[in-house]
Amino acid sequence: MTRRHVIVEADGGSRGNPGPAAYGAVLKDAETGAVIAEDGTPIGIATNNVAEYSGLIAGLRLAAVYAPGAEVEVRMDSKLVVEQMSGHWRVKHPDLRPLMEEATRLAPAGTTYTWVPRALNADADRLANEAMDGVRHGVTVVGARPDPGADDSLLEEIEDPKPPLAAAARGWSPPAETTTLVLVRHGVTPHTREKRFSGGLGGANPGLSDEGRSQIRQTAEWILPLAEQSAAVVSSPVRRTLESAEILADTLGTAVDVEPGFAEVEFGHWDGLTFAEVMERFPEELERWRGSLDTAPEGGESFRAVEKRVLDALARLRERFAGRTVVVVSHVTPIKILIAHAVGAPLEAVYRMELAPASVTMVSYFSDDLSSMRLYNALPPGRDHFGSGTIPW
Repeated sequence: MTRRHVIVEADGGSRGNPGPAAYGAVLKDAETGAVIAEDGTPIGIATNNVAEYSGLIAGLRLAAVYAPGAEVEVRMDSKLVVEQMSGHWRVKHPDLRPLMEEATRLAPAGTTYTWVPRALNADADRLANEAMDGVRHGVTVVGARPDPGADDSLLEEIEDPKPPLAAAARGWSPPAETTTLVLVRHGVTPHTREKRFSGGLGGANPGLSDEGRSQIRQTAEWILPLAEQSAAVVSSPVRRTLESAEILADTLGTAVDVEPGFAEVEFGHWDGLTFAEVMERFPEELERWRGSLDTAPEGGESFRAVEKRVLDALARLRERFAGRTVVVVSHVTPIKILIAHAVGAPLEAVYRMELAPASVTMVSYFSDDLSSMRLYNALPPGRDHFGSGTIPW
């Protein structure tokens, strides 16, 4: 049977990152949704990204053997792999480059790559976990046999599953240079308590309240063990972050640098209004803004525009403080954007995060452009959703 269009669903996982890893891949008929073949195979010690690429390669091999000549759509919940295979992001990690090259070689002309939420990639995720659990190893053919004209070398690899390339088996060794950002949200202001839109420099620009200053002093004392390794305190230029940064810098015994890219999103003529007031005065504009990351209030910024300046600021910071630890004092939106970027989530993820005033979030960046979220939205004891308050660094 000649198939005109197939879907490859692929995933990979690592318990430890790096740690015991495996991939899962499912080949489906695009018209009926029927499973043609599936593969779940362990690959030894590797990172999540290596396992995800391994799943992609396994899925493309299934397509080449069981649906030669068909149009292929790849669906994955790895933003990194989808964006790199689509040509939007560069591949810098030495272990990922050969995997990307192998996937490119296997992919038929016109192959498309689609990011999907993890819930829509459950079959591939299940196969990867079954392989890590030792209950699955190799290919299961459900709805087809190999085409007689399929590449013999691919048939051999399908019949004798193994990691796609030596890089996958080799896994990953930690890069020497690690840059860590300790992200601190500013303390509360009068606008915070009244739940008013409070943007960057273009609005009312309120300062900290007495409560906000107390919150930041608590946070500063809590992260005091970082004093010996902190290269600087870097702040958004907005008043409430500068006031917070000065308290932190005084406690840590360092200076304050200003990075405009970490300022809060500009809300334009909404600044200083409550959500209810904006809904009453600008209902159509609010509806458009809620439905699009590219839409901005009059005189304000879109989330997409803020993402660009935040990531540009991140690049400057990583270059300037490479291999060091920096305390960054910022706002809800920039910190959420940095987290979405660090974990490979789409920008829409900012809608699914909460961030308390004066909370601490940590992200480490490695010289190969991989990143790791180490802590999120943590509070010192007394505020307290962080248990004993022990800092895990």
